[in-house]
Amino acid sequence: MNTTRRHFLRISAAAGFACSAIPLFGADTPERKYRTALIGCGWWGNNILGEAMASGQCKIVGLCDVDRRFLRSTAERVLQEAGDTAKGYSDYRELLEREKPEICIVATPDHWHALQTIDAVQAGAHVYVEKPICHTILEGRAMVQAARNTGKTVQVGTHRRVSPHNVSARAFIRSGKLGKVGMIRAFVHYGGGPERPRRNIEPPPELDWEMWCGPAPMRPFNGDPDNPWSGGIHPRGFRNYLDYANGTLGDWGIHWMDQVLWITGEKWPRRISSYGGRPIKGPPVSTAEEQTTDAPDHQVAIFDFEDFTLSWEHRQFAGNHAEKGESVGCYFYGTEGTLHLGWKEGWVFYPVDARKPVVRESPRLHAPDDQNIKEVWADLLQSIKTGARPVCDVEEVGRSTNLSLLGMLSLKLGRSVQWDGEKTEAIGDPEANSLLRREYRRGWKYPAV
Repeated sequence: MNTTRRHFLRISAAAGFACSAIPLFGADTPERKYRTALIGCGWWGNNILGEAMASGQCKIVGLCDVDRRFLRSTAERVLQEAGDTAKGYSDYRELLEREKPEICIVATPDHWHALQTIDAVQAGAHVYVEKPICHTILEGRAMVQAARNTGKTVQVGTHRRVSPHNVSARAFIRSGKLGKVGMIRAFVHYGGGPERPRRNIEPPPELDWEMWCGPAPMRPFNGDPDNPWSGGIHPRGFRNYLDYANGTLGDWGIHWMDQVLWITGEKWPRRISSYGGRPIKGPPVSTAEEQTTDAPDHQVAIFDFEDFTLSWEHRQFAGNHAEKGESVGCYFYGTEGTLHLGWKEGWVFYPVDARKPVVRESPRLHAPDDQNIKEVWADLLQSIKTGARPVCDVEEVGRSTNLSLLGMLSLKLGRSVQWDGEKTEAIGDPEANSLLRREYRRGWKYPAV
């Protein structure tokens, strides 16, 4: 049985398992429930939590968030939907010590993923951590080591690995129907425009801003509790503040970088070059009175692999229908045709031979927010039961995260980087290697590698 076939069967089993309350394996009884905790009770954390509760395999014992508003609303939801009285915490370390969860969901901003995942597995929990797995490359390496040293399952929320249309696109490409692939283009083109600085204000009384910043630099608060999409750091704007995340490439890009590695079987590129800036949003502003984001409003990155070239591009302006198809996805260019792998529109294969039909497959996504978390959660439970590596294993998705982080690293350096993926270091480049980690704020220790 080939690799593609095995993978397809495993995903099919996971999807079926997600719809059943009866465990697949005899070691557990139908009454068996895993003590489960959520760290990060925001929008996406609640999406994951919903599937944990719906699985019928989880008892929600603890919730953690530095914003008491999110903590309160999530506790009410758990009581209503699952009948569980989950105790709330503002410090995840106290949750781990007192509740001793068997499964821990880490759905906090990127700069927290490493410490919380490592502490959770060392406390005895399996982990579902959101993508990207880390903020700097050596954090990811420490996370993989912690997972292996403890023997715990660490699943990453790259749900496109289990989306049915993504699975079938992978099978189509790996079967050879696309021919030899020489180039791949990944992209996100959404709208936006110039940016005005936001006024710094006092954090709301329900928010522990000191703990929200944690190991990262402490910037002034500039959020808007009544408008989460306003561009302030908390709760949803952090992606474009480089102290806490890595812009569009670190957010959207990880999904498509992961698809490329997962489909092609490659592990890392040989050379990375990236260019971009803020000609539309304007220079970053950070004063005691006001601030803007500081991530690039557009970026192009080139990843040179042994057998193909991968390009990434995004822009946060000129969002329109001038370019055909979805504003997000990957184009795989092969000798037999072109395959566009998208999100809400599935995938389409355009053959070189005009006499052959165009092939399409529609997506099968779940509400809310058009995702496939249900299948990822089912695979997590299956992996815990069998000891097999999960589909979105931390080591594999760590390599995909590294692609995004290397693109940002090249952008910061203003030049290309040669990469040794085996050693996780830039070749003969001390300046680049100094950016593989960063100093944590006082009171927090960077994880040992």
